[in-house]
Amino acid sequence: MLFEAWLADAFAAQDRGQLTEPTAMVVATADGGRPSARTVLLKGVSAEGFVFFTNYDSRKGLEIDHRAEVALHFGWYPLHRQVRVEGSAARVSRDESEAYFKTRPRGSQLGAWASAQSSTVASLTELTEAYAAAEERFAGQDVPCPEHWGGYLVSPEMIEFWQGQPSRMHDRLVYRRADSGWSVSRLAP
Repeated sequence: MLFEAWLADAFAAQDRGQLTEPTAMVVATADGGRPSARTVLLKGVSAEGFVFFTNYDSRKGLEIDHRAEVALHFGWYPLHRQVRVEGSAARVSRDESEAYFKTRPRGSQLGAWASAQSSTVASLTELTEAYAAAEERFAGQDVPCPEHWGGYLVSPEMIEFWQGQPSRMHDRLVYRRADSGWSVSRLAP
């Protein structure tokens, strides 16, 4: 798969100090016609699609639950590459969410309990106190995966690979899902 080869190149660029986070991707959602975009981390890729994890009650989670169509963007600018994905997002299984949650650093696990992501807070102190309460609640035990936290699988309908070229004559390959597999076309820059 071309994406996996490009992702491997991005990890190699990280090893060379050219990229800081090769798995960073922008997730764009829309609700009521107004788009919203934010950066998350890719946590899995397969023939089925792209996986990321978040708080289901966050703005992005609520928007995905209302309208499953999303777009992803990977910007690997030092490599003069970007990848755009359009598709539909669906929650991964509870077992998959819990299995991934167990691999997260304890601080991130506690943060999932302490933060009502995307909600308005009165102060930084309020967040600090919520985190301290989560630390106390789960002292001396494993932190369970909250019900409001889990993963999404983005099943692509379109993937565009953009490779920068001199004179802005960029190479753009577009893969579109068809009944018989994927069709490929080249776009003018």
